[in-house]
Amino acid sequence: MLTFSPAAVDTEPAATLLGEYFTSRELGFTGGTYRIFTPDPAMFTPPSGVFLVASEDEEPVGCGGVRRIADADDGAVRFEIKHLWLRPSTRGKGYGRAMLTALEERAVQLGATRLVLDTNATLAAAGGLYRTSGYVDVPAYNDNPNATNWYAKEV
Repeated sequence: MLTFSPAAVDTEPAATLLGEYFTSRELGFTGGTYRIFTPDPAMFTPPSGVFLVASEDEEPVGCGGVRRIADADDGAVRFEIKHLWLRPSTRGKGYGRAMLTALEERAVQLGATRLVLDTNATLAAAGGLYRTSGYVDVPAYNDNPNATNWYAKEV
């Protein structure tokens, strides 16, 4: 059974999962050098955001977070989905969609009216997950050098 628990990004098991995430992104990154941006724990602490650890039968298997960013020009309250990652052994089980849904629900509880995220085109499965979950392409909303694609979803 998959469960989601809030965790500080700088405590275990979140810190280990984030390390695995950054290593996997760095090893699979093409088109330059992957830049690691260590998350600020305060940005993933309510009411600013939340970071979740996904566990399968009490074994940590993935992570992800949402954090509030500047409101949009049209007044939408924006939260950004960050660091959604699952260990390779869990892939194909629908856990990515379950994690995304859990993060969306938490963002809405914190007041989000629009969710945004960025990703890289080399992460085809992630892009497919976001598009089939209702995210649409939008112009870049940040200057993340690791990103090639930006998405948004009204909630």
